[in-house]
Amino acid sequence: MDIRATFLIYLFAALAEIAGCFAFWAWLRLGKSVLWVMPGLLSLAIFAWLLTLVDTAAAGRAYAAYGGVYILSSLIWLWSVEGVRPDRWDAIGAMICLAGAAVILFAPRAVGPA
Repeated sequence: MDIRATFLIYLFAALAEIAGCFAFWAWLRLGKSVLWVMPGLLSLAIFAWLLTLVDTAAAGRAYAAYGGVYILSSLIWLWSVEGVRPDRWDAIGAMICLAGAAVILFAPRAVGPA
């Protein structure tokens, strides 16, 4: 699987996870109807399924690398949905996390257990 496909999977997974979590936030913190929970659960199930599509032998490594993309996506959500513009420290932190995610996912490794 190439880098673009992995990144796209992570982007869609982040959107699904953030939307699912936001549905619960809307219900519990914003006073929205309990009916928000059902699409939230579906969205979280889609998120989990998407992470299984990442081409890596270890689930923990896929989840760890996903964390960097999730952080960037959360800041985009913050700006586009919640109307709060991220500051330079948010941007710097996201770039550091993406660099770390790239190292985790794409570093050359020997095949097999450590």
